[in-house]
Amino acid sequence: MNTDNIERRLNSFAKQVVKDSQDILQKEKGSTSLSKSIRFQVSKEEGGFSTKFYMAEYGEYLDKGVSGNKVQRSYKDYDNQTKTSPYKYTTKGPPIDILSKWVKKKGIKGHGMKKGRDKNTGRYITGLAIYISHKIKTRGIKSLSFFQRPLGLEFKKLENDMLKMITLDIRSYLTEFYRPK
Repeated sequence: MNTDNIERRLNSFAKQVVKDSQDILQKEKGSTSLSKSIRFQVSKEEGGFSTKFYMAEYGEYLDKGVSGNKVQRSYKDYDNQTKTSPYKYTTKGPPIDILSKWVKKKGIKGHGMKKGRDKNTGRYITGLAIYISHKIKTRGIKSLSFFQRPLGLEFKKLENDMLKMITLDIRSYLTEFYRPK
C-alpha cells in the first residue's frame, strides 16, 4: 500500500517541531550550537513509521531543567503536565573551569571579584565563575521546555490530520487496485 501521504505528514510534523524548538532557543539563548544540533529522522519500519529527534546531549538538561540542592525545578511536558525535573545537582556543581571559559567568552566582568589559580589545572579562574557555580548548584537550571512545548502542539495537530492522511492513502490504494479496464 502507498503511504506517501502519511510519510509526508510525519516529515512536516517533525520539521515544524524542529523549527519551533530552534525559534524558542533563539529567543531565549541566542544562536547556539544546541539549536543547530536539533534534527529528526522519519523512517519506515515493519509495523509502521518511526519519527526520531536528535540534539546535543545537554539539550535535555535545558529542556527539562536541573534541580539544585535547595530548589526543586519542574518542566511542562508535551501533554502540558507539570513534572519534576529528573536531573539534580547533589554534592557537586558545574565545573568551575568551564564556567570560567564561558565568563571570559561572554566578556562578563565581575566587579570586586579576584582571580585565582585552579589547584588542578593551574589556569586562572575568576571568583565570578565560582559564584555562578555555587548558584547553579543550589538553585539549579530553569527549564526552557523548548522542545516539549512544540512537540505537544504539533502532536495535537498530527492526531487530527493523521486520519485524513490514512484515508487519502487508502483511497489511493483502492483506486490503483480496482482500476476498471
